[in-house]
Amino acid sequence: MKPVIVIPAYNEETRIGAVIRGAKQYVPDIIVVTDGSSDHTANIAEASGARVIAHAENCGAGAATMTGIQAARILGFDTVITVDADGQHATADIPKLLEALQTQHADLVIANRFGRKNNIPLIRRLANGIGNFVTFAVTGIYLPDTQCGFKVFGPKALAEIELKMSGFEFCTEIIREAARKHWKIASVPSKVVYSEYTLAKGQSFASGLQTACKILLRTFLR
Repeated sequence: MKPVIVIPAYNEETRIGAVIRGAKQYVPDIIVVTDGSSDHTANIAEASGARVIAHAENCGAGAATMTGIQAARILGFDTVITVDADGQHATADIPKLLEALQTQHADLVIANRFGRKNNIPLIRRLANGIGNFVTFAVTGIYLPDTQCGFKVFGPKALAEIELKMSGFEFCTEIIREAARKHWKIASVPSKVVYSEYTLAKGQSFASGLQTACKILLRTFLR
């Protein structure tokens, strides 16, 4: 494998350095996509040893992820690990996700925050439940944590993925791509750390409903 970590980041100057340093212990090559950030995210990411790609304006987590994936292809990497920039994901679990890619012959590995004894707030459990239900409705695939941003795209998935949705709904779009292109999916329990900061950055119950409506609308208009 020739892996690279892709980190979409929007105004994460207080967290990005620590995330990069943690991830570099396991994968030395990192691409940070600063999605219209107005703070020092780009400077800190570059100083921490990451390649930096800057969106001129905030395009959304899906768009930033796709930019990082496209860059990984151009640079010749064959495996992409996506990690959130707010520090909620345990980068120490990266080797487990990469191992699952090989031992389970998977094309896509998704971390499962509900597979371990993590302290996950009820509002996040509800939002994730909505995401799981909508994902199953539009793809026929049920997974325990479809909305987790901690993923590994193997060579087949990396070569074939083309995301069109720019917001958080891209997580469901990835599963839809997997269903259409017959990727094998693996799920690996992973540690997650929630704080007031990470809760403020991610999806709320209201935004989860909005995301669900966008997914269903896009599905019916296809």
